[in-house]
Amino acid sequence: MMDKILCAIDGSKAAQRAVDFGVALAKKNKADLRFVTVSTVSQASAADSPFWDTRLFNAGEALIEKELSEAMKHAQTADLQASCVTIRGRDVATAIVGYALQEGFDHIVMGSTGHTAFGRLLTGSVVDDILKTSQHPPVTVV
Repeated sequence: MMDKILCAIDGSKAAQRAVDFGVALAKKNKADLRFVTVSTVSQASAADSPFWDTRLFNAGEALIEKELSEAMKHAQTADLQASCVTIRGRDVATAIVGYALQEGFDHIVMGSTGHTAFGRLLTGSVVDDILKTSQHPPVTVV
């Protein structure tokens, strides 16, 4: 049985499909749902960069807030209580799996763009990295 579902989002169309699936899965299982996004740059680390620009950093933070807000609205439309969090980490897959384990999630839901094997070889894939490292909790790729 699933009691706690973590839905990873990044603003992509694939992530929107994951939100839809995560909301439906949480509703079906009467599970808690939390949306998570990963910020790979902190304000402190960005400030050390010669390319530091407060406006760009703030725009990125605003985009993250918008993504989480839209996911929360979707959950509310489905009469589902949900929560959201932004976590920090340089490696997105490690951050998501670590957070899921630390917080006791039963399941991870995330979207994939469906790249070919060659495309994944060239660009890498957070989904592939999570599937390689996470035996628990199980992962559903939408």
